[in-house]
Amino acid sequence: MSMAPAQKRPRRWLVAAAAAGLLGALCVAPTSASAAETLVSQNKAVTASSSEWAGTPATAAVDGDNGTRWSSAFAASQWFQVDLGAATAVSRIAINWENAYAKAFTIQFSADGGTYTQAYATTTATGGQQSITVSGTARYVRINLTQRALEAYGYSFWEFQVFSGSVVTNPTNKLLSYAKPARASTEQNDVNCNPCTADKAFDNDPASRWATSSTTGWVDPGWIYVDLGASANVTQVVLQWDPAYAKAYQIQVSNDATNWTSIYSTTTGDGLKDVINATGTGRYVRMYGTARSGPYGYSLWEFSVYGTGGSPVDPPAKPADPSFPASRLVFADEFNGGNGAKPDTAKWTYDPGVPQNGEVQYYTPNSENAAMNGAGQLVIQAKKQDYEGRQYTSARMNTSNKFSVQYGRVEARIKVPKGNGLWPAFWMMGSDFLQGRPWPYNGEIDIMEILGRNTNELYTTLHAPAYNGAGGYGQKYTSGADLSQDFHVYAVEWDSKGMRFFLDNTLVFNAAKDTVENTRGPWIYDHQFYVILNLAVGGDFPGPIDASTPFPSQMLVDYVHVYQ
Repeated sequence: MSMAPAQKRPRRWLVAAAAAGLLGALCVAPTSASAAETLVSQNKAVTASSSEWAGTPATAAVDGDNGTRWSSAFAASQWFQVDLGAATAVSRIAINWENAYAKAFTIQFSADGGTYTQAYATTTATGGQQSITVSGTARYVRINLTQRALEAYGYSFWEFQVFSGSVVTNPTNKLLSYAKPARASTEQNDVNCNPCTADKAFDNDPASRWATSSTTGWVDPGWIYVDLGASANVTQVVLQWDPAYAKAYQIQVSNDATNWTSIYSTTTGDGLKDVINATGTGRYVRMYGTARSGPYGYSLWEFSVYGTGGSPVDPPAKPADPSFPASRLVFADEFNGGNGAKPDTAKWTYDPGVPQNGEVQYYTPNSENAAMNGAGQLVIQAKKQDYEGRQYTSARMNTSNKFSVQYGRVEARIKVPKGNGLWPAFWMMGSDFLQGRPWPYNGEIDIMEILGRNTNELYTTLHAPAYNGAGGYGQKYTSGADLSQDFHVYAVEWDSKGMRFFLDNTLVFNAAKDTVENTRGPWIYDHQFYVILNLAVGGDFPGPIDASTPFPSQMLVDYVHVYQ
């Protein structure tokens, strides 16, 4: 019962774009480190109602390894409990579910392991990565599981994490480090990371990073500092680590970049996002690493300093978050043209050419592959047809250079085809791809992918430098209906806090920004994206076509709407 998104393959537009420096070689740590919020459950004593077998023990859910998991016996009523060792103020529970998640469960607290109080309850959970805010003091934290998502199995999660404390930010503080001069012990600037210079940690761009040199910088100590331009009262530092993180480091301040004073230190850093509430005064702020997490160097996607004073530069303002349900229509195509008419060129661009991901079709600009049917629908049609050296044709079209959006509800009503090797998709690409930023640094949002071999399953996935392709952040949702038999509405509601994916207004996956930053890596979706529709044939993800695959096959699109 491994996570199906692990089979996911990227929609590569530039083959070389998949190279992400050290990312492919390093192991991503599963938990966050924060001076204010502390993980208190890792490697603590655990008990459970059952285990499926010896390879999935209860201890695997608190070992800090997202590659090991606990799974229960195949029964509806199960429980899992962690002993924190002492009474602890609990603020948050994070659960990284395997496919066999619980639809209904409660979280309970106990001081003695005998009497319990309820801290949280749900009957509508959707699995994936859950972050649950709770409040109370407990030594024992228990999850009671009562309704299975997969009735043929039990329950399973990769990690069950209990946190204590919370981050409190002074609202008068502001970002002081954006676009300020920076220096580092060394910098990487080569084919694997070009450039990964010190300034990239302070550009407010979570898809660019600083890294120490791959030839001289994989040593201790390693450091990076920022010049705030004038003396500042520092109150908070936020580090978004690459997998090459520091196990031991200090945050230091200085008035002259020569004499440094430590305002925070740790020897138990565990990577990803560190939110450090520490105070000090100085013009310069430095991360001084003294113990690397592995054989590589140090690397940060972002190094953000907050406080008062300094000489701050305001970063570009983000648009306001929509209020959902969003009602202001900002883009619409009802596809009401005549039979055989091409889509509106003021809204859509054909994207012809050879495919990626091992697909076998050629995308053409021809109306036989993408045109309206006169009944209010766009027809994207895959055909068995010799064309440009390929034996199959289909179409891919997008709104690039026509329409892009940041935040809102993006939805389409679609009927997908059925057949081995068919791969319909409704998705979005970061618009900076059009200016030359390669995939996956621009970001990809897969609202709907369905494999023709099993049209009861819907995939929603996010791709970024730290999680992409087979390791994309996503969810497989199993529907009670065959999605090829009728039209269904596929949608994402997206704001600065995250994304929520829907099938016919049923929430199927929640990607919370904070959870992603604390468990997988940078959130790179706070910018413009454009919309894409396509029907692929064959490929790494859906598998090959065979004699049973029907041709022609049609993906019907009733409408595409975007609301803010």
